[in-house]
Amino acid sequence: MDKIDKPLGKSMAKWAALGAVVAIPVPFVGPIIGAAAGAGYAYYKGKKKTPGL
Repeated sequence: MDKIDKPLGKSMAKWAALGAVVAIPVPFVGPIIGAAAGAGYAYYKGKKKTPGL
């Protein structure tokens, strides 16, 4: 299977991991919510760059 470059998916994975790590020490936000917030931020940034989608 050929490797397909998915820049939005890579960005979402990177920001999700960062959000999860940053959210660990915050008492009212867990790593799952931090990961979702990071992925959502990357998705928002990615969709903002591609007009018409």
